[in-house]
Amino acid sequence: MTALRPNLDFAYSLARAFGGAIIFGLPLLMTMEMWSIGLYVHPLRLLLFIAANFVVLVFLSRFGGFERTANLREDMLDAFAAYAVGMISSVAILCLFGLLSRGTALDELVGMVAIQAVPGSFGAMIARKQLTGGDPDEGEDEDEAKAARSAGYAGQLFLMLAGALFLAFNVAPTEEMILIAYKMNPWQILLLMLASMLLLHILVFAVGFAGQEEPEGFGIVRRFLLFTVPGYAIALAVSFYVLWTFGRVDGNAFAVIAETMVVLGFPAAIGAAIARLVV
Repeated sequence: MTALRPNLDFAYSLARAFGGAIIFGLPLLMTMEMWSIGLYVHPLRLLLFIAANFVVLVFLSRFGGFERTANLREDMLDAFAAYAVGMISSVAILCLFGLLSRGTALDELVGMVAIQAVPGSFGAMIARKQLTGGDPDEGEDEDEAKAARSAGYAGQLFLMLAGALFLAFNVAPTEEMILIAYKMNPWQILLLMLASMLLLHILVFAVGFAGQEEPEGFGIVRRFLLFTVPGYAIALAVSFYVLWTFGRVDGNAFAVIAETMVVLGFPAAIGAAIARLVV
């Protein structure tokens, strides 16, 4: 019985990972823009985006990922496993929906699955924490909390980046981002920027969500300058990167790109703010 326990634990972790991949990936698996985006996105941009997603997965593994890890090698294996789960679940659902078939060209299949597996891999990585509320072993939650604290300032900013990337990715493929930016006037764009920063600050420091620990010895102004402003800058940078990956900035004027960044930066800022809640 004792020998079977590790295998059972792995089976449970794998089942939770597939559940997380489906839950987090399903909205995009049922989005028309995502069915075609893998077909026209530049291969090098897609490869770079997958590599960036892998780096994020490796980092997230330390804060409560697919399985418990103790070193970088295990974090990398964890990330590979999460992305593999994302790919398998994406193929299964796309086939179930009739979007993939024997007649699908290989390059179309690879592009579609590669991009669809990104949200699935994120869901697989954080499934243990989201679907179980953490490990039954109370000491594990403490270890993850210590890992988050030991990551320091840079680690907290990286978590913001992960949260911003995930939420921005969920809406970036849609045409609505460009349409909203087109309909807004300059004053509304400015107001949206201020609202994004305000919401980011409130969600991190005022609401008291689980996992949101206030840094000791930091006043309101210092928190704003060291966390809120960089957090929003990260959200805007992530927004630009995702838009660039999907070809949304190609051939557009600087003003159009900036406006679309601000629009996408709104959900990205919220994602950055709740990163510790999600992870």
